[in-house]
Amino acid sequence: MKFFIKSYGCQMNLYDSQRIEDLLLSYNHEKVNSPEQANLLIFNTCSIREKADEKLFSDLGRAKLLKNQNKGKEFVIAVMGCVAQSRCEDIKSKHPYVDIILGPQEVQNMQECIMKVLNNQITTTLALTDFKSKNKFEVFNKNEIRDRLVSEYLTIQEGCDNFCTYCVVPYTRGREFSRSVQEIIVEAKNLVSRGCKEITLLGQNVNSYNGVGDDGMPRRLSILLEELASISGLSRLRYTTSHPKDIDENIGKAHRDIPILMPFLHLPVQSGSNEILRRMNRKYDREKYFDVIDMLRSYRPDIAFSSDFIVGFPGETENDFEDTLDLIKRVGYSQAYSFKYSPRPHTPAAKMDSQVEESVKSSRLRILQDLLNFQQRDFNKMFIGKMAQVLFVKEGRDSGQLSGRDEYFQAVSVMADKSQIGSVVEVKIVDAASHSLIGELK
Repeated sequence: MKFFIKSYGCQMNLYDSQRIEDLLLSYNHEKVNSPEQANLLIFNTCSIREKADEKLFSDLGRAKLLKNQNKGKEFVIAVMGCVAQSRCEDIKSKHPYVDIILGPQEVQNMQECIMKVLNNQITTTLALTDFKSKNKFEVFNKNEIRDRLVSEYLTIQEGCDNFCTYCVVPYTRGREFSRSVQEIIVEAKNLVSRGCKEITLLGQNVNSYNGVGDDGMPRRLSILLEELASISGLSRLRYTTSHPKDIDENIGKAHRDIPILMPFLHLPVQSGSNEILRRMNRKYDREKYFDVIDMLRSYRPDIAFSSDFIVGFPGETENDFEDTLDLIKRVGYSQAYSFKYSPRPHTPAAKMDSQVEESVKSSRLRILQDLLNFQQRDFNKMFIGKMAQVLFVKEGRDSGQLSGRDEYFQAVSVMADKSQIGSVVEVKIVDAASHSLIGELK
């Protein structure tokens, strides 16, 4: 079949989509570049925010039209990922033309499900939503990794045991599971052999990584980073997403001692108010967060931070919101992601009293984003006239332009020959936009 995969949301979905692509190619399916060219449409979904749900259902409407246009021919629609897990019955009842529904821990069964649909072995939507993390990676490991980009993701830990009151992850990805060190090393080496120069380790709570080593004993993230850093041909390491409560001094030391570990960390705080953090069940307070920031800066003074913020969480007062603005000013972020709170299915926060009015959420979000954008512009301008180490990852928008990232994960555009893609090049920063830098070759 000719397949097209659309991914929504987080980096982990992109990783899963790539491994599903490897799986389908191993069965001689053909990848195409648009839904109109395909007769197998796969939607890899995200349910972190309501907007991602809406995008899916809009795309399913267009998929239905394509299926109707191909009536009488082989045409399969599959929904996988977090919305498939959390809203399986909704999809089955409201979108009965969807053939396959697979939760995040069932995606490894995609080929088997496709064959059941094609062989008319089912009469209704085929839905699998169990939690089988280990089996998922065992299946992925059997498939050859196909060509990759210069910068790639590698999932090392999946699921979450924290149960933040606003978050659906424990209900869609399941409980925490860490892959073994050996599994990860083998996959990382395969990625490097395919041209990858930078690997970003992924986990819903990556700092809780606790995979076993060759001796059967558990290893923490800092040890895994040391082992990965020894892979020949690997230029850079990053990891995301971290939970502040699980950052320890060994991570600070890793940022100090591992040359290819980049001085940039995404450390979501969500709110600067202790009361809201308590209601969110984040298991730390603002003082603990400041301590973590200070510790990391003591080991790596130039480290840059990004974060996530939720405004308008149930019960958030003006004083709570002011505490968040105060935290942002005290930490100083190179970039950040911010959203209005939206109730998610099955989460305790959706049932809390004191829901904040939409107009208040919107007003607070504008104020918060103005502050974050100011900090990002200020951070970017600081690099004008300085040298940066840029890993070129792809061709830029303009002819003769390359796009890459510096050590601090800032996007950098430079006029350079495409033969430089995959190389870390010293670049002089000559200008700064709000979300990117402009450089010149030395």
